[in-house]
Amino acid sequence: MRSVLIVEDSTTTRAMIRSTLEEVEELDIVEAESGFEALRLLPSRTFHLILTDINMPDINGLELINFVKSNPTYREIPLIIITTERGEEDRRRGMALGAFDYVTKPFKGDALKDLVKKVLMV
Repeated sequence: MRSVLIVEDSTTTRAMIRSTLEEVEELDIVEAESGFEALRLLPSRTFHLILTDINMPDINGLELINFVKSNPTYREIPLIIITTERGEEDRRRGMALGAFDYVTKPFKGDALKDLVKKVLMV
């Protein structure tokens, strides 16, 4: 069983991502509605993948990625950014911080499932 953490402040988008990923077998899906909540959840279990938005209150997605990738305990967890930000600067910053991929909203469900399977090798 692989644990995936969805970090997204929009309830609707979180639900869409969850319903898309529920079609992938052997996933334990955990949700956080903010970067701060994600930081509280990280020590509670082993996560195999984090999907994060960029624009969130308190701790944004780029700050979350920076924390995860600079922390020896979590740095091996792959991260995928799912965001409305289409600018090349945001993409470049996210990838430079260590994101595995950058997906813009609205996303295609099949493409997201394929990407998650590729990252988790399931």
